[in-house]
Amino acid sequence: MSTFVVGVDGGGTRTQAVALGLHGQLLGRAVGGAALLDVTNAAEVARSIHQVAEAAAAEAGLTLPAAALFAGVAGGGRPEVKAALRVALATAGVGEAVTVGTDVAAAARDALGTGPGIVLLAGTGSIAWGRNESGRVARVGGWGSLLGDEGSGYDLGLEGLRAVARARDGRGPATELTRLLLEAAGVDAPEGLIPWASQAGKGDIAALAPVVAEAAASDDVAGRLLVAAAVALAVQATTLADRLGPWKVASPPVALAGGLLSPGGPLRERVGSLLSDAGLGIVDAGVDGARGAGLLALDLVVDRNPSAGADPS
Repeated sequence: MSTFVVGVDGGGTRTQAVALGLHGQLLGRAVGGAALLDVTNAAEVARSIHQVAEAAAAEAGLTLPAAALFAGVAGGGRPEVKAALRVALATAGVGEAVTVGTDVAAAARDALGTGPGIVLLAGTGSIAWGRNESGRVARVGGWGSLLGDEGSGYDLGLEGLRAVARARDGRGPATELTRLLLEAAGVDAPEGLIPWASQAGKGDIAALAPVVAEAAASDDVAGRLLVAAAVALAVQATTLADRLGPWKVASPPVALAGGLLSPGGPLRERVGSLLSDAGLGIVDAGVDGARGAGLLALDLVVDRNPSAGADPS
């Protein structure tokens, strides 16, 4: 058996991987491109994961296959695409044992361990996942860009583009977003956003979210979009807390994860304030999804070989 495991946290903007020793020590870390999974691209996502896993192992002076790999990826909760990615990774020889799950599962393992609480994740997409004291699990959101993803980077970027279109028509107020988003998209006029958006991927549109967030300090339209995104995310978490209740603790813990909610993220303070007002407790520490995925990979090794994770002391 190999002497290390790999955890991968794949999202619509970037993928992170860690190599952990069999006692949980960090050996290596690497960052790669997007790994947003759908029914068409399991082989492509597998290549991205293989590359970043290989880089994390190489930083530690190790080579694949790992003893186990857990890939937590956006879109990894659907059985058909999950199975396709698992087969592609196993065929590539990334790990002796390979499991595919969601990015929020990886975040929850890092933030909550095996205990109760809620993870609210807002990156390219958005979802809330929780587990109560009795072990009951539920989720709110995670419906994808067509049916949900409210408050996500994709949603915020798209709403910014729509605000530009409304301003151009006179259906909405003038906004500094017009200049900023045209520059970000590399087009000369609002009409140029039509072909740009039709060819853009989810990650491209989500990449506009920081532009909207930065403009919010001086632009009323952008400011309202940021407030609406924060409210939408808070509703996901409070709805989930109600579904999983009653809780034994007065303030169920909520960990905030993903680029928009990580420490320093543009929505962290707003969402945290809304959740605190609703009686939920905010986990102060940032969430490392790759590390959580690594711990889930380590669980696979311990399940196969209980002595592997034993404390050598």
